[in-house]
Amino acid sequence: MDDLQTTTQPVIDELIAAQVAELFSALSDTSRVQILSALMQGEMNVGDLAEIVGISHSAVSHHMRHLRQMRLVRARKDGRHVYYCLDDDHVRDLLRRGLEHVRHG
Repeated sequence: MDDLQTTTQPVIDELIAAQVAELFSALSDTSRVQILSALMQGEMNVGDLAEIVGISHSAVSHHMRHLRQMRLVRARKDGRHVYYCLDDDHVRDLLRRGLEHVRHG
C-alpha cells in the first residue's frame, strides 16, 4: 500500500497549503489574469497594461502591487517609468497550464 494512503498526516503542512491558497486567490481576479496574460508577451508599463486590459491606470497599479507581493511579477524602473514582467518561468508555466486546462478540459 502507498505510504500516502496509510498516513494520517496531511500531504503538505498548513503553512504551505495557506501559501498555495493565497497564490490561487491572487489568480481569482479576471483583470489580474488578463494582466499576467499580457505580460506573457513581454515587459510592459502600467499605461500599456491599462490599454490592453481596459481598466484604469490606478486599477492596474493596485493589481500590480498585489501581484508583486505574490512574486508573480517584478518591476524595473527606467527613469520615471516602471516596467513589469513575469517574475520567472514558473509563473509562465502556471499560466500556460491553467489556460490548457480551461481550453481542453
